[in-house]
Amino acid sequence: MHARIDEIVFDCHDPAHLVRFWAALLGGDPVDRSADWSYTDPPGFVRVAFQRVPEGKAAKNRLHLDLDAGDVDAAAVEAVGLGAVRVGAVVTDDHGRFQVLQDPEGNEFCFVAALGG
Repeated sequence: MHARIDEIVFDCHDPAHLVRFWAALLGGDPVDRSADWSYTDPPGFVRVAFQRVPEGKAAKNRLHLDLDAGDVDAAAVEAVGLGAVRVGAVVTDDHGRFQVLQDPEGNEFCFVAALGG
């Protein structure tokens, strides 16, 4: 059996707020299914959903999204304007560049660019 990823779900405090942040980054329209569940369907990607949970985020994510937005620096500036927070500086190595950020609820994600990108 091979399963297929149907959606990626983030636990969060405020689904309606977080879906609007991610829809602005990834595309798609934010949909509030209920006060406890929101989602967006980014073009060319699986659904990204947000479910309300009572506890807050306590540690680093065990899974995060790496997003190729072309220009790491410009993408980070735009994300910060939407409510993200940079975590450290842009890292450049022999394979490319990346910038770690946190969304408005502290979930880590990265903008990445391959060497030459």
